[in-house]
Amino acid sequence: MSPRFEELAWRATPLGEISLRRRRDPSLGVEVYEVKLDDEYLMSSLFPVAEIELARLGLAALPDPRLEVVVGGLGLGYTARTALDDDRVSELLVVETVEDVIDWHRRGLLPFAAGLAEDPRTRFVHADFFASVAGDAGLDPDTPGRRFHAVLLDVDHSPRHVLHPGHAPFYTADGLRRLARLLHPGGVFALWSDDPPDADFTQTLAGVFATARAHVVPFANPLTGGDSANTVYVATT
Repeated sequence: MSPRFEELAWRATPLGEISLRRRRDPSLGVEVYEVKLDDEYLMSSLFPVAEIELARLGLAALPDPRLEVVVGGLGLGYTARTALDDDRVSELLVVETVEDVIDWHRRGLLPFAAGLAEDPRTRFVHADFFASVAGDAGLDPDTPGRRFHAVLLDVDHSPRHVLHPGHAPFYTADGLRRLARLLHPGGVFALWSDDPPDADFTQTLAGVFATARAHVVPFANPLTGGDSANTVYVATT
């Protein structure tokens, strides 16, 4: 039997102290994996629905038979793992700023993301997603300026609640235009948010992209016994 609580990994990073924890929830009878940044919870395996829908909703908006996809922010791996379930995905570039998070997956610490690191379509890039978009080289360090069919982003809590002040310029019209130049015509930018739909941000998206929509993703919350919801924004060039 696994211990009731175990800290699987810990590291000081430029964003703060990040840790991966596993605990046994006796009331639910399940093992829960959680990521914390300092004292703040970033993600939990109890609530993966919206991270999964980020990939499903984003890729569903694409008609292409072959897709080259970027996931910004690896975390527990739900978005990346779900993207690989789409047979059209020929390459998945995962851009993650914390090298230790990549190592969690390579070491197999997250059983529900099994196969992600071993899939030949997956390539991990240790880089700051936001700095890469703002720079001249783009998201693929091996191919400067490369374009993709989809970029799926899950790093900040929301466009207004960012983990680092340096991320904020990305969510402006200028920042989103820089992202749009890295997408093929008809390409998709999809974004996870912990906040309800933000009309001002949706309007900013609509000013840069051809289409923009905020999807409310409800899910059962086993901690409250009720329902909660996240938002997934989907925009197309």
